[in-house]
Amino acid sequence: MHSHHHAEHEHTVCTEHGSGCHPLLTISGVCMGWDGREVLHDINLIVHRGDFITITGPNGGGKTTLLRIMLGLLKPTAGRVVRELEGMRIGYLPQKNMIDSHFPVTVREVMMSGLLGMRGLSAEQRDSAYARAMDRVALHEHENRPIGELSGGQLQRALLGRAIIADPGLLVLDEPLSYIDARFESRLNTIIEDISRNTTIIQVTHQMTALAAMSTRHFIVDRTLHECHASHHSYHTDCE
Repeated sequence: MHSHHHAEHEHTVCTEHGSGCHPLLTISGVCMGWDGREVLHDINLIVHRGDFITITGPNGGGKTTLLRIMLGLLKPTAGRVVRELEGMRIGYLPQKNMIDSHFPVTVREVMMSGLLGMRGLSAEQRDSAYARAMDRVALHEHENRPIGELSGGQLQRALLGRAIIADPGLLVLDEPLSYIDARFESRLNTIIEDISRNTTIIQVTHQMTALAAMSTRHFIVDRTLHECHASHHSYHTDCE
């Protein structure tokens, strides 16, 4: 795994005073709580086009809640979220436990469902998008198997295929390595590195990995949000 410096990114990584900055998401003063417990407090974050953001933090610190608020799947109890995502395709890899693996669908059907809502695609375009995603996630011999028969890592790869099949402008990954088998992990790093050249990526993870080290911005969330400004992203971050 080679080290991945900002200069290698072909897209422009936005600087605070840079020109051409395009905010995709602006989160201002967001709070979230339920049952009398505040999970997120006064979260402020701007996601620019071209960012590769990693959000880490302890279990129960609010990482997935923040991600779901960013995607518009949860409404915060206070604050505002402005999304400039019109016309942008979003790929979402949820945590595997969010998926009902008893639902009788095949690997191919799960991956093809990532093209739902895309109008005007010919059968050939759909097939070639599927073939490209399938080459990346390497599940050819399982494509007609129901997802209930897959290992955790295989299901995670099928869900990754669904998330990337439509060539999204924004790719959101929730604990992408939680079930990935070790043999596939370096391949996953290569896939995401390739995609990051022209896609905005937000990933949540509880562990610092090579995938996190590729990111251009790193946040720690534990009820509040803190951006780590270390000059490089190391596996063992010592950001306070």
